[in-house]
Amino acid sequence: MRNTRERREQILQMLMEQGSVQVAELVPMMGVSAVTIRTDLSVFEDQGLVTRNYGGASMNRMPPQEQNIRQKDELNSTLKERIGARAAALVEPGDNIIIDSGTTTMPLARHLRHLPADARVTVMTNGLNIAWELADAEGVELMLTGGLLRKKSLSIQGSQAEASLNGYNFDKLFLGVDGLDLQFGITTHHEAEASINRKMVERAKKVFVVSDASKFGRVSLHRIIQMDRVHTVITDAGINQEYREGLLRLGIELIVVD
Repeated sequence: MRNTRERREQILQMLMEQGSVQVAELVPMMGVSAVTIRTDLSVFEDQGLVTRNYGGASMNRMPPQEQNIRQKDELNSTLKERIGARAAALVEPGDNIIIDSGTTTMPLARHLRHLPADARVTVMTNGLNIAWELADAEGVELMLTGGLLRKKSLSIQGSQAEASLNGYNFDKLFLGVDGLDLQFGITTHHEAEASINRKMVERAKKVFVVSDASKFGRVSLHRIIQMDRVHTVITDAGINQEYREGLLRLGIELIVVD
């Protein structure tokens, strides 16, 4: 039998995939009463995720459409550069870190190019663009996951990529995201990317989310982790008060760049 969290996760997944659900179809599927399902939908409504209607509910915030890496690179580039610079300042000599693929993590890699040769920072990445940026960085020992290249995001993924993380322990993970929601957590567009990101989280002591504020309040189709696995969020001054207070209430360190 599913517990409450698992059941609500599945219902929310159905809402994102279908746009709406009906109580009558969920009752036999979930093996609970109609009263329980209505309570679940009321919780989602209180969170602003759905609108209740006769016999069911409809999704308010549909997952945003995915853009390719070139399109993403053009969005909020100045903010991403500042976020990347601040994230780079958190990397200490001798650190072993993971840098996730993406365009917000790319400026972080650019700033690590300037590390002195004796910094001895080890970087594991699944991002082809990240690896290219760090290929000749004197202060960085570079490790690249194997696996299948997803051309749209220049990310390497799949079982081989995930297996390459086994046996390692990293101090910090710098994670790029497509969506950050206080209730649903950290999300991305692609299932395989969510899977390798979860493996990265398993292998890192601390998780640093790097994201411009436009991603807050978004829910993409595939969840990576819930917010309780996040140590620090690095973002820009566009973050609204609800998310400032919400992150701090969850015990997450918030770093805001100008």
